[in-house]
Amino acid sequence: MTRTTYLYENGVLVPRRKLLTSALAAGAGALLGFPAIATSNKSLKGVTLNTSLYSSPYSKLLRPWIAEFEEATGAKVNFDTPGFPVYNQRADLELSTKGSAFDAVNVTFIYSSRWINSGWLTPLDEYIADANKTPANYDVKDFLEGTLAPERGTDGKLYGIPWQAEVTIAAASRFDALKQAGFAFPQTTQELEQVSKALNRKEGAAGFVTDNHYGWTFVPFLHAFGGDVFRKAPNDLYPTLDTPEAIAAADYFARLLRDCGPDGVVSYNPDQALQSIKSGRSHLSVQGQINLSQLADKSSSKVANTAAWGLVPKGPAGRFPGTAIHGWGIPVGSKNKDAAWQFIRWATSKEILQRAVAAGYASPTRRSDIDSASYRDRQRANGFDIAALTIDSIALSAKQGHMKYRTVAAYPQVDQQLNKAIELIVTNQRTPEQAMKQAQAASIAELRRAGVTI
Repeated sequence: MTRTTYLYENGVLVPRRKLLTSALAAGAGALLGFPAIATSNKSLKGVTLNTSLYSSPYSKLLRPWIAEFEEATGAKVNFDTPGFPVYNQRADLELSTKGSAFDAVNVTFIYSSRWINSGWLTPLDEYIADANKTPANYDVKDFLEGTLAPERGTDGKLYGIPWQAEVTIAAASRFDALKQAGFAFPQTTQELEQVSKALNRKEGAAGFVTDNHYGWTFVPFLHAFGGDVFRKAPNDLYPTLDTPEAIAAADYFARLLRDCGPDGVVSYNPDQALQSIKSGRSHLSVQGQINLSQLADKSSSKVANTAAWGLVPKGPAGRFPGTAIHGWGIPVGSKNKDAAWQFIRWATSKEILQRAVAAGYASPTRRSDIDSASYRDRQRANGFDIAALTIDSIALSAKQGHMKYRTVAAYPQVDQQLNKAIELIVTNQRTPEQAMKQAQAASIAELRRAGVTI
């Protein structure tokens, strides 16, 4: 079997055969006219890049392609992909010491303000503006402005390149069963509870499932009931977890999990929650679209022909989909910043992201990918347009501004308190009022310890 080798052309990797053919046709001078990085080969020979990104569909797609980057540049890439909680714990500790263990890291959405504004990441503007390091066809303006915004610091500089734009949506695994029972796709929190209860334990499936990162999965319901995390983020960070609206939302959400969830639901991580609905062991879910869009994958989903999708349910206060942006950044302590930028530029290039979308990647950040026929076609299933749900959710979030709570530096501490509170309520260790008041008091203490003025 002949192995294809790749070289850089205008900043993207192309098969060597194609590049040589183009060179012969256009004359050798055409290649020499490119920026130095575009024509250099093995320019990173002897460099070892330590990179870390949490395990995700994008990281799984990227891993086998890294050999192409190594072959073209001569660099060796160590690609670390732990689970989301483990990644965040390691990265937060490493970045806080300004250590040199990593050359390129994921800029996690909920930590972006803390990591960027603490001076733990490297500004990328100079790399992007330098034609010798970034060819024009990299086209940073092709990224949705809404995905670049969380990657900017208070100084206005860009510290991350977005690779994932995730929103929370709703899905049903057996829409045929819903319709047979006389239900339409639930549009409100009241309808979601009604349908979940009616279908619970029917067809061998639980009524509702979601993952136990409640600082992400619960907050759309908190907002829907009229509550919020802070009084008015980002300027007023006094927690508001013990308001009547917040307690009512926690009561509703915990009841949904306790009365309609699969056994042991509080231990379900995102992958377990996905597998539960993908295999038809749960009827309804509210999770990130990067997970729920996989219900349409006929190669791995048992419910591909019966699944349905919709926006997160609307509550008494309205509809509030969660949004989260993740990007690549360079730690300030990295000893290989130029090489790290080459890797990030490659990993977020049009060619690589287009290839990911063609392979089924469901959370693109470039406008050209979102508008591409391959992406839009893949996001249509059983008469539902998942891409439209994603775009509508991002637009709604931008219009309402309800996600401001999530990128403030203080949110990770409150995120942990929300996780504990919902678990305590679902397992009947605390009433909703007790658990949310406990979360409120603990959040205030945590924020004051962190030096936040409240």
